[in-house]
Amino acid sequence: MTTTQITRQWRSVFDAEHEEFRDSFRRFLDTRVVPDYPKWESAGVVPRELFAQAGSHGFLGMAIGEEYGGGGVDDFRFNAVIAEEVAHAGVMSFGLNLHNDICVPYFLRYGDAEQRRRWLPGLASGELIAAIAMTEPGTGSDLAGITTTAVRDGDHFVINGAKTFISNGVNADVVIVAARTESRGARHGGLSLIVVERDTPGFSRGRNLDKIGMHAQDTAELFFDDVRVPADNLLGEPGGGFTALVSNLPQERMTIAVASAAAAVRAVELASAYVTERTAFGRPLAANQNTRFTLADCHVQAEVVRAFVDDCLRAHIAGELTADRAAMAKLAATEVQGVVVDKCLQMFGGYGYMAEFPISRAYVDARVQRIYGGTSEIMKEIIGKSMGI
Repeated sequence: MTTTQITRQWRSVFDAEHEEFRDSFRRFLDTRVVPDYPKWESAGVVPRELFAQAGSHGFLGMAIGEEYGGGGVDDFRFNAVIAEEVAHAGVMSFGLNLHNDICVPYFLRYGDAEQRRRWLPGLASGELIAAIAMTEPGTGSDLAGITTTAVRDGDHFVINGAKTFISNGVNADVVIVAARTESRGARHGGLSLIVVERDTPGFSRGRNLDKIGMHAQDTAELFFDDVRVPADNLLGEPGGGFTALVSNLPQERMTIAVASAAAAVRAVELASAYVTERTAFGRPLAANQNTRFTLADCHVQAEVVRAFVDDCLRAHIAGELTADRAAMAKLAATEVQGVVVDKCLQMFGGYGYMAEFPISRAYVDARVQRIYGGTSEIMKEIIGKSMGI
């Protein structure tokens, strides 16, 4: 029995239907994703048709209503299963959770009837791939500092500005752009969310950015040069963008926390298997007390943080997850992932530094978890403010 099977027995956060979904999604990864993943890492992008394949199997838009082709089940635990299995398979660049957990909720919460009719079927089928464009070259985590503008001109908005570090940026067909529609004095006011569709004149994509990890995830620069977008593409209320963005951040951070906790568990599994098989000085590495103690410590850290993340997952399902609790989950899980993966890579010696070993990919993929979705420092600010300090 593997470590994953052992821990799954006591994880009461999931029901039988989630485990059936897990088995189905794992088979999808094993047959459709894992075999060709190294090629996609070299190419710097996952094939668009993979999203359509995922959609045909019911792995996209689980919360989208059945009338639009979705699963009709608003249960974030299915999203969490996908995040965990992507991490367990070592294919962290496969951007399903960005599409499902981060982008789709904006269409569901803020889209009007016509917008839902236009976009939800494609988002559920994988015909449309979604991205969200918040970060700008000079703003980082400071949403209030966004300078991209969207000026109303009759029945259109005219958008000007630039975004960077946009995941799914190359593949995306619909991009939710955070832009300033009002020049109000308040830093948090005047932001709106506007959907820009592929091939809109003036909308262009820059480089597919060369990252140290997550190599198959297309991460692009986006440019808007007098982009005329119908006013009907406004998501939600004018000026309501900041509130909308902030309201979805806890779920985004939960997705990252779930993936990080699962990645830490997987690193322990990889290292445990390796030290049992690898011999040095005539005996298995696992015969060394330091090896056993180090892996035992990593195992405990991974399981403890996953227990906390599971508790936050329960709260999220119940509608009780607070922003500071989500920040705690992201901070704890991503920091533990970094420590555990580093220690586990050390168990491999020189082989851990070789790109073809899964632990090497786990190491470089782990680093961004402490950056996107809000840096660890931002998480500490949120937590500190919740403590009244």
